This record gives sequence, structure tokens and C-alpha cells, in this order.
Amino acid sequence: YTYSLRQGIEDGFLAPYRVHRVITSYDAAGWRPSKGDLDRFGREIPDEEYQTKDFERVVALRARTQAIARHLSEFLKKSDRFAKTMVFCVDQEHADEMRRALNNLNADLVQQFPDYVCRVTADEGDIGRGHLSRFQELETTSPVILTTSQLLTTGIDAPTCKNVVLARVVNSMTEFKQIIGPGTRVRDDYGKYYFNILDYTGSATRMFADKEFDGDPAIITEETIDDDGTAIPTTYKVVEENSPAVADGDVAYGPRISDDSEGKRRKYYFDGGQVEISAHLVYELDPDGKQLQVVTLIDYTADKIRTLFPSTAEMRKKWADPEGRSEILARLEERGITFENLAAATNHPEADPFDLLCFVAFNAPMRTRRERADRVRKERKDFFEKYGPDARAILDALLEKYAEHGTAQFVIPDVLKVSPISDKYGNVIEITKRFGGAEKLRAAVTELQTLLYAA
Repeated sequence: YTYSLRQGIEDGFLAPYRVHRVITSYDAAGWRPSKGDLDRFGREIPDEEYQTKDFERVVALRARTQAIARHLSEFLKKSDRFAKTMVFCVDQEHADEMRRALNNLNADLVQQFPDYVCRVTADEGDIGRGHLSRFQELETTSPVILTTSQLLTTGIDAPTCKNVVLARVVNSMTEFKQIIGPGTRVRDDYGKYYFNILDYTGSATRMFADKEFDGDPAIITEETIDDDGTAIPTTYKVVEENSPAVADGDVAYGPRISDDSEGKRRKYYFDGGQVEISAHLVYELDPDGKQLQVVTLIDYTADKIRTLFPSTAEMRKKWADPEGRSEILARLEERGITFENLAAATNHPEADPFDLLCFVAFNAPMRTRRERADRVRKERKDFFEKYGPDARAILDALLEKYAEHGTAQFVIPDVLKVSPISDKYGNVIEITKRFGGAEKLRAAVTELQTLLYAA
């Protein structure tokens, strides 16, 4: 039977996605050479208006490739620099140019992991297959980023792939479904709950809007049973009507790295110019799961928070409990929401995460961590008076650490092992004695957090 992407997402078997439409200045306005411009080999570039479809096919623009690589590197730095990422380029040359640019922009990690960025095309042969095999493995750290031009016939199985990057125009619906296929695998045991499509050419937004793609990629499940009636594990493959059959001699159980060469290309290579990112739009499926709609991070977060919690009171009750707070953070992370990005988007870096979420979702007043800490000191002196001088001082130090750095400073016993608490009050065992034991220490810290979010 046919199992749609939308149904798979609703059932929790397939990962939801977010489309990032990124537009460079050359893609937005086109590119035209100046009179007399020569390419890398001294050839005069024809005076024409070049558009996205021409880039890397008719004219290779190094500045555009570097701008895409720079934006992708920044995206990974803000999210996860070890998130498995596949970059689909125009041809083997373009894939190599992209690999070089990404290597240079991530030199710190390349020193530790020489295969942090790898090209996988026909030119690499068995070496490329080795890169691909390690990329597909669940336990390997690197390679992290693969640049490629075509991985065809059966697609690839990369369960932990979190980012699919389109740096070339994709016009075939079959090919598009194969490209995004690796991102749709859910692996919650490896922290993969969703995936991103970074679209630098407009291919994803155009394909998702196509009437042939209504959220239902042709993911066909086939189940067979053996002689004992036991079901053989179901296999999934992306197929479409008129899909090419696997030819005799081709490997049917794995990806074939194709050779995209079409003889000698008459491409022009322009190494000058400056390219900026003109726009970065974020799309998600509308509530009906039929169309992509543009969303901002703030609107997206507000909608997800209101879905989880209908009021600030319900959210406060759960947030005040450390375990409940961890659960909220995990659920938000599953939806791709991080406080660092949200704080930057709202321009409130000093806000408490709870207040930031309430401000975004319910238009509640914004409080900083410092304001919450000072309120507890002023209004709940009775709480501190229950403890001896040293214990009070330790709780006050924890409160000060929270005001400066956030709720991570309430992690016991880790926070007790660092200055200034460890310098003044000894090791963890000595500190717990000042509270009458480990359980009483934990109870005091938990109550302190509850008081922080009491109002």
C-alpha cells in the first residue's frame, strides 16, 4: 500500500521537515558580467543575463559557491556542527569547489577530523564509497558533510541525516523525492526528530507547491512472509511511475554513484565579485499538511508552545519542577527550537527562557533572570532563614550563578564543584553536610527553583 509522508509524520514514523529558502544576491537579481570580463582561463564571458538555472552549468561563480558554503557553515554553528548533512551540487566540479569552501570555513574541525567534509562522486570511486559508508553508519562522527552531484537509482539510507542541502536546480519529481528521502528517517535514539531542507535554488519550494507533490512521496511498503507465516522485515524505497528499472549488472541493494560527465563542458569560470545572502525564509507545512507557509522563528515557537500548553499557568507549573522543565526543553528541541536562536530573534539575551517563551506565546511581560533572582531575595527571606549561614550563602551563590548564566547552574552536584562555591565551602561531601545530607540539599535547590517561577 502507499504510505504518505504526511501520514508517516502524523504517525511518528517519518520525520517532519522545515524548508529554509535561502536566496543569494546573484540568485535574486541575476548576474551579468561587466564589459570585457574574462574568466579563469582568459576567455571573454558572453554579455548575457545569467540566472539560477545557468549557475555552475553555463557559468561557474566562485563567490556564489563560497557564499552558500559560508551560510551553511553558520547555520551548522548555530544548530549542530556534527549534524549529518548532504549537499547536492550541479556536477562533480561544483561538488569539489563546495567541498574546498566548506573545508576552509571549518578548518578547526577539519584539523581534528580530516574527513569532516568529503566529496562523493564518480571520480572518487571506492574512496567515495568508503566516505558514503561511514556517513551512513550510526556510530561514526565523521564524515559530517558530504558534497555530491548525483546519488541515483535507489537513493541512500542515511538514518541520522539531519540536513539536506540543494545547491542545484532539481526539476525531476522522482529525483527530488530521492534527495529528501534520507532526511525522513526518524531516529529518536540519536536525537533526530526532524530534518531541514536548505534550498538555495528554489527547487524545494517549487516542488512542494507542485500539484504532483501534495505531501505524499511515493514511499511504497512491501511486506512478505516466509513459509512459517513470519513477516519478513518491511523494506522502503522511493518509486514513481515510469521509474527506471535496475539494469542487469547494477547493484540493486545500494546507491550507485553516477558519473555526471557529459563530455567536455564549455563552462565559464568567474572568480571575482561579491555575493551576499539576500533573504532567508523558513517554511513549514500548514495545519492541513497541504502547502508550505512562510513562518518566522517567533511565530513558529509561539504556535508550538500554545499547542503544548494552553496557558502560562500550566506551563509555569511544569517549568518550576526540574524534571518537568527538562521534558519541556526536550519537546521543544524535537521541534527544532533553541533558546539561543530565540533570544537572538527577540533581542532579549538576558531573559529567562520561561519568560521568553511566555512573552512569545502569550505576550506576557518580559523578565530578566536578574529580576527574578532579586525578587526571590527580597520577597522570600523566610526561605533562606530556614538554613544556617553557610547553607544560605551557598543558595545565594547558586541564585547569582542563575542570574548570570541561567538554569543550567542548578545542576547538582556539578555546580558545586566550581568556583566560587568549591573555593569557599569545600568538596561536594562537605557542602552536603551543611544542609544535613544530599537529599536535603536537593530539596532546597528544587524549592529555590519553584520560588523563582512562583509568579
